[in-house]
Amino acid sequence: MPPNSYKIPEGHLITRWAKNVDPECPHPEYPRPQFKRAAWQNLNGLWDYAITGNQNKPPETFTGQILVPFPIESALSGVKRSLKPDETLWYHRTFSIPEDWEKERFLLHFGAVDWACQVFLNGALVGSHQGGYDPFSFEITDWMQKGENTLLVSVTDPTDTQPNQRGKQVHEPGFIWYTASSGIWQTVWIEPVPQSYLEMVKITPDVDRSTIEITCKISSERPYLQVRCTVFDGDDQVAEEIDGTGQPLELAIPAPQLWSPTSPHLYDLEITLLEGETEVDQVRSYFGMRKFSLERDKNGHLRFCLNNQPLFLYGPLDQGYWPDGLYTPPTDEAMRWEIAFIKDTGFNMLRKHIKVEPARYYYHCDRAGIIVWQDMVSGGISPKPIWFVVAQWFKGLRDDWAYWRLGRRKRVNRQQFKLEYQRMIDALHNVTSLAIWCPFNEGWGQFDAAQIADWTKDYDSTRLVDHASGWFDQGAGDFKSEHVYFKPLPKPEKDSQRGWVLSEFGGYSLAVEGHTWQKEDHFGYKKFASKAALTEAYLELLDRQLKAWIAAGLSAAVYTQTTDVEVELNGFLTYDREVVKMDLDALKKAHIELIRAGSGEET
Repeated sequence: MPPNSYKIPEGHLITRWAKNVDPECPHPEYPRPQFKRAAWQNLNGLWDYAITGNQNKPPETFTGQILVPFPIESALSGVKRSLKPDETLWYHRTFSIPEDWEKERFLLHFGAVDWACQVFLNGALVGSHQGGYDPFSFEITDWMQKGENTLLVSVTDPTDTQPNQRGKQVHEPGFIWYTASSGIWQTVWIEPVPQSYLEMVKITPDVDRSTIEITCKISSERPYLQVRCTVFDGDDQVAEEIDGTGQPLELAIPAPQLWSPTSPHLYDLEITLLEGETEVDQVRSYFGMRKFSLERDKNGHLRFCLNNQPLFLYGPLDQGYWPDGLYTPPTDEAMRWEIAFIKDTGFNMLRKHIKVEPARYYYHCDRAGIIVWQDMVSGGISPKPIWFVVAQWFKGLRDDWAYWRLGRRKRVNRQQFKLEYQRMIDALHNVTSLAIWCPFNEGWGQFDAAQIADWTKDYDSTRLVDHASGWFDQGAGDFKSEHVYFKPLPKPEKDSQRGWVLSEFGGYSLAVEGHTWQKEDHFGYKKFASKAALTEAYLELLDRQLKAWIAAGLSAAVYTQTTDVEVELNGFLTYDREVVKMDLDALKKAHIELIRAGSGEET
């Protein structure tokens, strides 16, 4: 598949990193930093593609080439074409494995495919998957052949025509709804494994006891199998345990150096599967020693705490969209740059808004020291603009009956949400920086939020839960969570039994000519004409309004948003990440002072 056939369509807003996209192998980095094997093969690159009606029969010919892992609607895919609900997108490529793999078993991994897919190898169906945001794998050993192998993937995506989980994707973008991202949008790769191999690892730190608990899942139960876990701090080995019972391993970490935004210290972890004295499989991982909790301060307010100390969380709402790659960042460097920008602007947190990122994104947050507030991807209804006015009158609406009101009429649809939510939690459990789960946002597809919050707390007791961000509060979870736009922040209304957070506010807007998705018809909650005016208004919002909420017990605040996204121009950055729309030095100073004041520190 010659790379010279690849071309980015002209006339579209692109980022500076687009020129670094290698059509032979975009995103060449190992995609799963917390479960990393030495041997693997990246299958990103140019694949053949075709679009047919919704049918199981593969196409006889292919239309052209598409650059995986960019969604077909994106410019970086080289196609930039929407996938309709009644169409099937087909991917095709061939590959050969290294000769020294031929006596191994083989796993085929997909970082994410939106939304439903079937995978065929050498003409045989090897597996299928539904859900656009979680990683999945198939063992393909029985269908592999010597020499060249043929891989075929079919994808369908209803986007907003069905109540499945899709976030802000719609077929007709506008307002706060964006272009769909269909098909393969994260890395595809193969790795060889032995007959018995490590399938997963679950890492749970306990700061109060200075221990780490490690649970491993092995592909098969065979006698004499043991797991050895070794912890390193730099080059120094600090702990090691071996166990063959299948029970979790607990390792004491002497004088642990705790992870925090000011000191994002990480330990390396080596996990080895042993059969007798023989090492049969090994993965490398890492973790941070940290604890998230709610505790009362001296005034009786419930505050977010990191490592048993109050920490005011302040950061941007982050949509995770790119003008050239849509759901897929153009390069790994682009992700690192944006996270570094957030950190350098004085923030200590970001709210990942109704999108799940590739695993490397969270790896970069762990290393940078940015706390993550993670949303589940919404489904159900796609509200019209009038919804945001009417819903203000019904913020106490119960969500445990009349499910049709919020687009959750069918039981099978509600079960699918729960399945995908659990998959997300499982996939991200080991992320050091992830502090808060948020299953529902502004009532979009919300149902049984109190029950789901209780389940979340039982399933993952190490994190906090924002059960209903913005509206339709069911009195559950760890936070009373409010959104305020179009008006000054009102008089605080606290909740004595939960922490109190302002999970969206602001959204001040500035259009920068030459750096917008389109020339006209922009959206912003409050528009300004210059960088100076926008900076002044933003700083005044923090000083005259937000500080009063902090004094009244506010634990966290989320400003809308990191970047412009399509027609929505509320970003600190333009959509192409080229222009900072406020005075960066003034912002950083204000943010540091705000966090110190909210954390009970002297300014």
